[in-house]
Amino acid sequence: MWKRKVLFAAVTAASLWTALPASAQIYIDVAPPAPRYEVVPAPRAGFVWQPGYYEFRNHHHVWHNGYWVKERRGMYWHPSRWEQENGRYVFRHGSWDREKYVMHGNGDRDHDGVPNRADRDRDGDGVPNKYDRAPDNPHRQ
Repeated sequence: MWKRKVLFAAVTAASLWTALPASAQIYIDVAPPAPRYEVVPAPRAGFVWQPGYYEFRNHHHVWHNGYWVKERRGMYWHPSRWEQENGRYVFRHGSWDREKYVMHGNGDRDHDGVPNRADRDRDGDGVPNKYDRAPDNPHRQ
């Protein structure tokens, strides 16, 4: 009988210490500091650069240096970033997507981590102005 209790206690303790899944979103009220300046290394074949970003750990923003991510052919890397939703901040981990210009829930169309009306997509079609043949007309590209 005591062996069952010990086993039950061990399983319960292990489940309490299990990390949150990557998809779990944590919302905070404190804006992250401005990104630090980083020297981006020269391009590396077969890899894409993940710029540095702030993580929120133990009630503080902690800087995480940039790093290389192994390339996935036919996919686009969307870097880790902070987004603002309903007056709060949420951290989005870097991810791969088949779409180059993915619309995120907050309107950060150019994935620079700054979701605001000063974003670099005037017509809101999801294509940054520098790649858009008609940046003021969402019906023509």
